[in-house]
Parts: sequence; structure tokens; C-alpha cells
Amino acid sequence: MKFKRQRRFEAEVQTSSLNDIMFFLLLFFLIVSTLGSPNVIKLLLPKSDKSTHDVSKQPITLSITEDKQYYIDKKPIPFPQLEASLVEATTGMEEPTVILRAEQNLTIQDLVDVMAIGARIKIRMVLATELSK
Repeated sequence: MKFKRQRRFEAEVQTSSLNDIMFFLLLFFLIVSTLGSPNVIKLLLPKSDKSTHDVSKQPITLSITEDKQYYIDKKPIPFPQLEASLVEATTGMEEPTVILRAEQNLTIQDLVDVMAIGARIKIRMVLATELSK
């Protein structure tokens, strides 16, 4: 007597569309993460207990790296041309405000040199800091 083996039913989960969904989620988060702060140069800012939020509507960002390279809104500027570039960037602004993002390892003299330029051309400079925890 020959017995036929019954084929058992096995439950399967179709995962072919899951690959597409994961790919789209990955793309979405990559694109959104780059749009969050496009004009930021990575710096370690000094610590502060308080934060000021009373800057103008369109501030200009002046970043100074540890090796004393100057950037106005991600555009590299040599130090001798910094004053002319700041005047050009702030023309037509009602109350020009520059957010000064300086690396925490810079000397005070480096900051004073930049702030003296701001005082000469009569623009408001705000030093960016990170809140201490």
C-alpha cells in the first residue's frame, strides 16, 4: 500500500515590498538630515549658561575654525579681505547682525580682532555658544 504524503501548508510572509519601503525611508531621512542646517561648519563652540535669541531676521554667520580660516555663510574669506566682505554682506540691511561662531580653542586676541572689525563698520556681533549641561 502506497501512502501519499500530504503537503503541509506553510505560512509565508511576503517581504518583497518591504525592501522598497525601507529604501524610501532611508532616502527620506538622508535628505531631511541635510536640509536641517545647510549653512553650518562643524565647530566646537564655547560653553555658556544663558542663550540670547534676539538676533535680526536674517543674520550673517561668520565662522572661525581652529586653524584661523574665516567663513562668511560657508564662503571662505582670507583675513585681510574680511572687513570688505562684511561690509558687502551687510549692505542694505536695516540692523546688520553677525553671528560669530568661533572654535573654543582660539585665543581671545583672535576674537577681539574680528570684533574690532565689527565695531569699525558698526555692525552688531553676537558670539554663538553651546548651552552647558
